[in-house]
Amino acid sequence: MTTPDAPFILYGRAWCHLCEDMRAALEPIAERFGVAVRWIDIDEDLALEAHYKELVPILTLDGAELCRYRLDADTVLAALRARRP
Repeated sequence: MTTPDAPFILYGRAWCHLCEDMRAALEPIAERFGVAVRWIDIDEDLALEAHYKELVPILTLDGAELCRYRLDADTVLAALRARRP
């Protein structure tokens, strides 16, 4: 599920195996909670590439960074539960 106005934003690179691993681990969680994911390839934006360099993947939820390099499922689940009404 990818959408421009998603609460989850995953910053990464198309050629990055850690980025693909995080994306694959995140998708079932996002689907279970009905939360959209937006993928941003930092190599398509010079400012993002300069800012993040080799620090990807980075996952944010509602603008707050949740994890970097590997998916921390406990942190992601806690953040999703906390945002429920």
